[in-house]
Amino acid sequence: MFVLPELGYEFNALEPHIDALTMEIHHGKHHGAYVEKLNAALEKYPDLKDKKIEELLSGIKDIPEDIRQAVINNGGGHHNHALFWESMKPGSSQNVPEAVTKTFNTLEDFKAKMTEAAINRFGSGWAWLVKNGNNLEVYSTANQDSPLMEGKTPVLGLDVWEHAYYVKYLNRRPEYVEVWWNVVNWDVVNKRLNT
Repeated sequence: MFVLPELGYEFNALEPHIDALTMEIHHGKHHGAYVEKLNAALEKYPDLKDKKIEELLSGIKDIPEDIRQAVINNGGGHHNHALFWESMKPGSSQNVPEAVTKTFNTLEDFKAKMTEAAINRFGSGWAWLVKNGNNLEVYSTANQDSPLMEGKTPVLGLDVWEHAYYVKYLNRRPEYVEVWWNVVNWDVVNKRLNT
C-alpha cells in the first residue's frame, strides 16, 4: 500500500516563489488523491501491491489492461510528485551538477531548454531532465506520464499542471517556471545523477 510522503519542509518554506496555499492543496489534495486512487486500482491485484512504484511504471505494459490507465495516471502522479517535492528546497543550492553543464554547455543553456519544454507543453504535464542510458535529455510528457514508462530515469521534474501555480500565478505559466529555478534542490539532482 502506497502512502503520501512527507513534504520535508513547511508549506510556506518556498515563499515567495511558491505560496503556502498552493503547496498545501497540491501536496495534500492532489498528491493525496493520486495515492488513494492508485491503492484502489491495485486492490484487485494483491501481487502488485508489494511492488515499488518504479517497478509498476517501468513495467507498465505488464500491468493488467483493466487498471493500466489508472496506474499510469495515479502511479505516475504519485511518483512524479514525490520527485517534485524532493527536487525543491528553501533557498536553492548552487551545487549544479557538472554533467548538466557538460551536456548543455552552461547552466543558463540548460535552464533555457527546460524552460522551453515547460512553457510549450500543451495542456497539463511535466518538463523533465532525464537519464537515457549514458545521456541526459530534456523533454516533456503529458498528464502524469512518467519517463520510467519509456525506460528513462527522471532526474529533475517540473510540474506544469495548472494546480501547481494557478493560485498565485493564474495563467502566467512562464512566470511560475522562471521563479521555480530559485527553489531547485541541486543537491538532490546531483544525487540522482550519481545513482
